[in-house]
Amino acid sequence: MNTEPENPALSSRDETPLSPYAAVESRNGGIFRRIFSPAPSKPKSRTKAQKRRFTALIITAFLSYFGALAFVGWIGWAGKDMPETVELWTPKSTPSIVILDRQGREILSLGGSEAKPVYLDDISPDLINALVAVEDKRFYDHPGFDVIGLARAMRHNLEAGRVVQGGSTITQQLAKNVFLTRTQTLKRKTQEIMLAVWIEQKLSKREILETYLSRVYFGGGTLGIESGAKRFFNKPAKDLTTGEAALLAGILKAPDRLNPLKNLRANSERTALVLQKMYDEGYVSYEDGVAALNAPIEIEPVAVKSHPSAGYFTDWILTQTDALIGAPQHDIVVRTTLDLDAQIAAQSSISSNMKTDKNAQQAALVAFDGTGGVRAMAGGVDYQHSSYNRAVTSKRQPGSAFKPFVYLAALEAYRAPWDVRIDEEVDIDGWKPGNFSNTFRGEMSLEKALALSINTISVILSEEIGRNKVVAMAQKMGLPELKPYRSLALGAQELSLYELTSAYVPLANWGRKIDPYGLEAIYAADGRVLYARPPVEAEQLLDTGTLGQINMMLQTVITAGTGKAARIDGRELAGKTGTTNDYRDAWFVGYAPDYVAGVWVGNDDNSRMSRVTGGTIPAQIWKTFMSEVLRDQPVLRLPTASRPIAVRSANALELLLADIEKSLPENN
Repeated sequence: MNTEPENPALSSRDETPLSPYAAVESRNGGIFRRIFSPAPSKPKSRTKAQKRRFTALIITAFLSYFGALAFVGWIGWAGKDMPETVELWTPKSTPSIVILDRQGREILSLGGSEAKPVYLDDISPDLINALVAVEDKRFYDHPGFDVIGLARAMRHNLEAGRVVQGGSTITQQLAKNVFLTRTQTLKRKTQEIMLAVWIEQKLSKREILETYLSRVYFGGGTLGIESGAKRFFNKPAKDLTTGEAALLAGILKAPDRLNPLKNLRANSERTALVLQKMYDEGYVSYEDGVAALNAPIEIEPVAVKSHPSAGYFTDWILTQTDALIGAPQHDIVVRTTLDLDAQIAAQSSISSNMKTDKNAQQAALVAFDGTGGVRAMAGGVDYQHSSYNRAVTSKRQPGSAFKPFVYLAALEAYRAPWDVRIDEEVDIDGWKPGNFSNTFRGEMSLEKALALSINTISVILSEEIGRNKVVAMAQKMGLPELKPYRSLALGAQELSLYELTSAYVPLANWGRKIDPYGLEAIYAADGRVLYARPPVEAEQLLDTGTLGQINMMLQTVITAGTGKAARIDGRELAGKTGTTNDYRDAWFVGYAPDYVAGVWVGNDDNSRMSRVTGGTIPAQIWKTFMSEVLRDQPVLRLPTASRPIAVRSANALELLLADIEKSLPENN
């Protein structure tokens, strides 16, 4: 028989009744006894330990109390400025965006219409799954905010020392899009979470998705999933394939940077990530995910309604508007540098000079004034047929159109246009570059070598002064950093037409540095300035001697060299042709004082053209365009160098030009 007392804490050997706190004392180590009754004599060290524990307890209680008060106060302070939640049910109109040219002429007007409601039954399930997988995988389980996601984002941000993850759920994004500004503050984040919790109480998960998808922004003034599907694929959202759904869901993270029309590589990588997330979350099988990844996604963008000649430019401006102010919340007006007359001339010049019998299917043109402002931009032959902007997005080898930067570096290294080099076979670690004509001509001046676009002498100069000096010169003039490869001097590294042409601008504006741009300012409908381009200090890049010499040499290219087809009687012009191997790319970049234009001709699939060189169709397009934009402008002179007496005497200049013209092979 068990004789143990049922509860030892309520019994003792002498059966003396315990205090009312006995049971609690047993569980809590005698805290109440120590607080409310005299303590028995104990060793001194133990008494100190108890005092420390007691002090810690009091401090913890104090901090917890005031911490709770501070938290409640913070919530109250953040909540006092909460927006009216009625906006959640108010139909949202697409803000109107008006884009003006430099003279205030309208070149684009879009938006201003009421967004249509979205219902999940009218949307491809793949789109919903892709959205949840990549944006908020615990969407169906959390109360509006994701504690795990917030903790992970905080850890990554602390490790990176900057904000690299936001941790926002779909509901938080909806709260932000509907009610809040883009300001990144702790108060705004608190409001975002509070609103997300409120939305979760008012709407079902299905309704949250429908409201979110009706307001989500894809950039370029495109609001809502139906508009996004129409904009990029010209189809309703219910007909999206798995790959198309993944592409659209991927854009939302950064509509400007991940726009497939602007950055196809980044968009493709993001689409692959979305498909991986869909597989990880069980929304697609391995086989279906791989099939969607490998299936070609045909982007069939619907052209934005703008001035018939300005579509490429307005698309480009819209992406910048997104980057500067985000999705427009109100009507805005954007003032640009575009000259509508020049833009019409650009598109017309391309149309009138393209020759289908040369297997040249596409062309692009971009023009800048002396400050770096874009005056014209044509990204293709026909915007309605293809809105892909080849002037900005496409990167191709510039070929000999890069050579001016080699010669600039040589001139700064104390070479001169009349210095002589030998056009002969060159061997650089087994690499033997040849000339376009497949011949060598022997001794010639650097001026003649550039006019005839002699490859060997360009390579000789690059090796002579050091490739790193050529890289440095190109970067100083505004090109991205290049690699000092052996073929650097022949323009083997890819550039966009926008990059290459803008780097020529200092040659036309007396050597001043420029920061190319097309957007001047953004205004709210009430006249408030939302963005204004900051002033740029005009740093001097080239001294007058170097500038005069390179201009003299590039004038000779047009006067008697490979760019003869670009000559305009009565005008001082300079420029350079460029042609890549197998006639895959043809370029001409040239300038008058304070006005620069560049032209590229080629095929999107990089196929060969029929003997199209920089001195043929590109030079002809350039001449047609420049003849029009300079028609009523005063005749100005380019800064050029004085030639040595030996060159000037006995009409030696005329003899030099005649010699160059006589030596000219088929233009390149």
